[in-house]
Amino acid sequence: QVQLVESGGGLVQAGGSLRLSCAASESTFSFNLMAWYRQALGKERELVANIYSGGSTNYAGSVKGRFTISRDNAKNTVYLQMNSLKPEDTAVYYCKAEKYRSGSRYDYWGQGTQVTVSS
Repeated sequence: QVQLVESGGGLVQAGGSLRLSCAASESTFSFNLMAWYRQALGKERELVANIYSGGSTNYAGSVKGRFTISRDNAKNTVYLQMNSLKPEDTAVYYCKAEKYRSGSRYDYWGQGTQVTVSS
């Protein structure tokens, strides 16, 4: 069973930075996509950024230019560098990994890490 463990969340003032990490229990080469989602209190979970095995990335419009997703395959870890944080970035951030096996897609989620941005 794949395990994803997020870390790096915390409390930061507006304008500050945080770097989230997502450590996978197996090689990140095995996943065709890894992503960060977030869920604010009372809102639906939303995609923040994703990165494909080939390295291409996508970002939500609200974070483009401020957040950067990257992966270190040697460490089986995906990162989310968050700069110029805003109070509206406050949420629980989740890591997701996606793989295909025998024609079926399997999604794996981490337990989440809280990010709180104070104004």
